[in-house]
Amino acid sequence: MNQLYESVGISKQAVHQYARRQTLFDHRLMELMSEADDIRRDHPGCGVEKMYYTLKPDFIGRDRFVETFMQLGYRLKRKKNYRRTTIAGKVYYPNKIKGIEINAPSQVWQSDITYYRVGDKFYYAVFIIDVYTKKIVGYEVSDHMRGTANVKALQMALRHNKAPKIHHSDRGSQYIYKCYTDLLKSSSTTISMALSAQDNAYAERINRTIKEEYLDHWRPQSFSQLRNQVKKAVNNYNNKRPHDHLEKRYPEEFFSYWSSLQPEERPIITIFDNEN
Repeated sequence: MNQLYESVGISKQAVHQYARRQTLFDHRLMELMSEADDIRRDHPGCGVEKMYYTLKPDFIGRDRFVETFMQLGYRLKRKKNYRRTTIAGKVYYPNKIKGIEINAPSQVWQSDITYYRVGDKFYYAVFIIDVYTKKIVGYEVSDHMRGTANVKALQMALRHNKAPKIHHSDRGSQYIYKCYTDLLKSSSTTISMALSAQDNAYAERINRTIKEEYLDHWRPQSFSQLRNQVKKAVNNYNNKRPHDHLEKRYPEEFFSYWSSLQPEERPIITIFDNEN
């Protein structure tokens, strides 16, 4: 073995040091995998790169972490959403948010409706998101697509948050339901609507996140389970899931961070249109 070490130009000591480093790395990797499994229990659709920023390991870089955990079987599978949930109403409002800049919560909320299949039945969920903090401020799960479900989601949002300056949605008939628009107008909120899904992208993204990162993995077997799991998903999303556009903070954490900043220090985001 000494002759072998000499022929390849390394010392016996270097070989033993490498073996010790590798053993230590393997041990820490096993611990990291255990922590990753804990994350996947709370956030079953958490991507590998987002997992890295959540765990913040100090012994392995991002690229190697992603490559290693992909090889270890942590890659996610995605499925496509084909069911239509929007039927455009005859009355609609102009888009008031294209290109505007915001630097505080409750300046713009977006809302959308999505579906989820349990067995041979379809159920529906309404989500309302604060565009600036990415927080889900209101939601409702129902067995129908009537506007009353949207009203319940909006009532939840207004109960726990300051009313937004602008409420933005697609042109679905649920969003021109009189009880819904009356509630917005009574809060002095401007109503804004999109002509395309891209113009309602923040709300569309929340739909995908809740379904693909949580429900598709938890697989609810009943309407009751679906409601409970949506509640759990919203809580985990708001309080535990780091967001790329919030400097790797989760929505509630970002709000606390924003509150600690001077007005001139607060981040500004621009709401782009579908061409940008």
